[in-house]
Amino acid sequence: MQKPPDKHPDKQQDTPLRNHQGKLKTDLPIIHLLPNLLTIVAICAGLTAIRFGFQGNYERAVLLVLAAGVLDGLDGKLARLLKSDSKMGAELDSLADFVNFGVAPPLVIYFWALQDMPSAGWISVLIFAVCCVLRLARFNVVHKSDIENDDGGYYTGVPSPAGAGLVMMPMFASFAIADAPLVPAGIICFYMIGIGLLLISHIPTWSFRAMTVSRENVKFLIVGFVFIGAAVLTFAWITLVALSLLYVGLVIWALLAGKAPSKRKKS
Repeated sequence: MQKPPDKHPDKQQDTPLRNHQGKLKTDLPIIHLLPNLLTIVAICAGLTAIRFGFQGNYERAVLLVLAAGVLDGLDGKLARLLKSDSKMGAELDSLADFVNFGVAPPLVIYFWALQDMPSAGWISVLIFAVCCVLRLARFNVVHKSDIENDDGGYYTGVPSPAGAGLVMMPMFASFAIADAPLVPAGIICFYMIGIGLLLISHIPTWSFRAMTVSRENVKFLIVGFVFIGAAVLTFAWITLVALSLLYVGLVIWALLAGKAPSKRKKS
């Protein structure tokens, strides 16, 4: 006796594939991986900066740390643009921040100026790295909690990328002024510790999110950014020193103005 014909001959082909855990297999567009790939490239830049610092190629090491900072600013924006935010991407980005801004800069500075004070220099490196990881941990806890930060465009404490730039300011100044005497190692140690404490402080620091501009003045803002970009490309180290000092001025201004983020329950 013949079996009746199958009314659904393509039933097996239409059945979605599952992995060994019984979860549906889905395809992921490669373009959605670009933010994570940028983050990984940034980690590679930070680790390579440590290598160049160990080899004595300090200018290239600093440039790689700066490149990692640029990539750090791009990956998050690209993820939001592509709507490819993920928990893995957030954790990867936090790890990249620690490597690129909490480990690479102090190690490069240690190789550059602190090897004559190995014990004190290493203690300052450790303090800065620990302060950076505490800063990142506090940031992650606040953003994952049910408390909403009404920051008004201000951060609590100096962000880790800005801290990395500030802690390398003695190197910027040394590269900008040919044959300039090195800053004493002891001063660099105290300076590094001070910047590390700023990372975990509650000092309000200005963010680009606080900046607004009228439509009539957009053209002047664009010209200003072009000027800064040209200055960085032409007189890199002097411009970086000036930008670092400008940021310090903004921190002091925010502190004197009494800016402080308020917190409220998320609705």
